Amino acid sequence: MAGEHNSSEYIAHHLTNWTYGCHPEHGCKVAHTAQEASEMGFSAIHLDSMLWSVGLGIFFCALFYKVGRKATSGVPTKLQAFIEMIVEFVDNSVRESYNGPSKLIAPLSLTIFVWIFLMNLMDLIPIDFIPATAQWIGGLMGHDPHHVYFKIVPSTDPNITLGMAFCVLLLIIGFGLKYKGVGGFIAEFTLHPFSAKNPLLQAILIPVNLVLETVTLIAKPISLGLRLFGNMYAGELIFILIALMPFWAQWMLSTPWAIFHILVITLQAFVFMMLTIVYLSLISQTSDH
Repeated sequence: MAGEHNSSEYIAHHLTNWTYGCHPEHGCKVAHTAQEASEMGFSAIHLDSMLWSVGLGIFFCALFYKVGRKATSGVPTKLQAFIEMIVEFVDNSVRESYNGPSKLIAPLSLTIFVWIFLMNLMDLIPIDFIPATAQWIGGLMGHDPHHVYFKIVPSTDPNITLGMAFCVLLLIIGFGLKYKGVGGFIAEFTLHPFSAKNPLLQAILIPVNLVLETVTLIAKPISLGLRLFGNMYAGELIFILIALMPFWAQWMLSTPWAIFHILVITLQAFVFMMLTIVYLSLISQTSDH
């Protein structure tokens, strides 16, 4: 596939999402080019990212539900033992990092870790396999194969990673209101980090504290989403660059990078999970700074 186009076209094709949106001139349709997709604006939907992220989420829930229904206290199957190991690992991470009485944290952390891991894991599928299949199917349906885009790693789409990160932001706000109340939550953003006993000086410091704490709050989900996106996007780009090399070089480089990338995809899922736990733990603390 790489030999059919020049390198820049090949890279651009692999980094373009299957996008549906409303174009100001051509109406609502599937974008045929990356430029057309960008012209559709913020309301455009990346169909491939939605398909893979939702599909992998359903697969995760169905797999864990099936194993849970058939779990036995006797000798477990290999799949049950593997899933129990993941659950125990996440549970221990929550116990060590979260200081609060919430029953939501452990299931939430498990969902975050496994779901992100599965999305990252798609990066280990040969770079041309599924996109080339999508182009072949598009050709059978009468579409120009060069205008068929199909990315398979949802975590390389900033819309997905930032979407999850802003869900964490909503959780932070919700936990803050739940454990601190409205007054305590407002005080968290207006009376820290700078405080003073003098009422006049404290009133002067309130706007400063509000700006600093608001920036800190917003920076948390943005850093979460961009960290995951940046690492996975870079990994995918390296696989694409390897695919442009001669066949013998692909075999020499792709296998070591794939082995190393297993650590990256696992670590990124773990980091996202742990930072979520820490952020929720911090906002749940009711004691003063």
